[in-house]
Amino acid sequence: MRHGLTAAFLVALIAGTALRLWLAARQIAAARAHRERVPAPFAQQVSVEAHRKAADYAIARTRLGAWETLADAAVVLALTIGGGVAALDGVSRRLALTEPWSGVAVVLCVLAITAVVGLPFSLWRTFRIEAAFGFNRTTAGLYWIDRAKGLALALLIGVPLLVAVLELMARAGGLWWLYAWLAWLAVSFALTWAWPAFIAPLFNRFVPLADAELKARIESLLARCGFASKGVFVVDSSRRTAHGNAYFTGVGRNKRIVFFDTLLERLGATELEAVLAHELGHFRLRHVLQRLLASAAASLVGLAVLGALAGETWFYTDLGVPRPSAHAALILFLLAAPVFTFFVTPLAASWSRCHEFAADRFAAAHASAADLAEALVKLYRDNATTLAPDRIASAFYDSHPPAVVRIAELRKLAEHPGG
Repeated sequence: MRHGLTAAFLVALIAGTALRLWLAARQIAAARAHRERVPAPFAQQVSVEAHRKAADYAIARTRLGAWETLADAAVVLALTIGGGVAALDGVSRRLALTEPWSGVAVVLCVLAITAVVGLPFSLWRTFRIEAAFGFNRTTAGLYWIDRAKGLALALLIGVPLLVAVLELMARAGGLWWLYAWLAWLAVSFALTWAWPAFIAPLFNRFVPLADAELKARIESLLARCGFASKGVFVVDSSRRTAHGNAYFTGVGRNKRIVFFDTLLERLGATELEAVLAHELGHFRLRHVLQRLLASAAASLVGLAVLGALAGETWFYTDLGVPRPSAHAALILFLLAAPVFTFFVTPLAASWSRCHEFAADRFAAAHASAADLAEALVKLYRDNATTLAPDRIASAFYDSHPPAVVRIAELRKLAEHPGG
């Protein structure tokens, strides 16, 4: 096995990076090619000027994503085969830190490096691209406050979990990965439960929906769909962005429905009802449960693979770390696994698009397909969503169907309800 993993890792990293850049180039070319021509299904509702804006927005975001791809690949290469993790490990040993704190220090250093590399891209995306296209409303102060809160939460939640995993790896025997998976599930469930009431309010203000007519319409929809919720709330997303959205949060009877205040400004009552019916479809059709189970299964398989690799010396040496350790195994796996799993992205995207079509059909049955189509066209226009993405890039990445295809299906449902 000597150097077998090294070769496979390099091939996967180079191939994945090249594929990302090729797909980005195709997306940019498609946006440019269709910049002056609004697709026929949207000609009456989207102006040429708005379509140009969407194309330019897609080009700017995709170009930045390509540079970010190169930076990410360079960081992964530097930390692994380039000896970065080994160097950090050596520093921690010279400091004579005891375990698991030595491992915690190395893991946090690696995370800090990746965060620092990603920071310029985040700043450029927020204060140059989003601002240039009229979407950013985040001030510099609010941006840094959000970052500080996110860091504090990550340390508060992540460090104890990291300590627990490292201790399990060191002391729990051959099945440590199973116990670590159970711990991860428990923490994930606790965070999902706590998010609506305790975590999200640290970043945004949530108020009950005040529009009595819209609230009554929503409550009627919930009753028709047999959905229990702790309430309908409006979040002050306009403090940070002009984009509009809606989502569900929480688990069990602690579920909440949340509308962006920007969304309420753009859509009428029947359109909001249709959007909500689509989201309800994901729950009633068990899409959310399926995705949770898939995530849990993937994490179990991943930890089982890590459990097998952690005992193999070649796993460390082939990825640039001469001295095996629990924290080195964890870091190397977190760095290397995405390099290989990137190639299954189209399968996950295709599965998600199937769910979106099914949720649209649910919305058509419980609300209005025409209203959902109208709402989506407005959101595509106002959020500067490209209406003519590259076919291959869209099939590879997109979790939602292309706009032209999705609107066509909804209009068919509107013309032939129940057909």
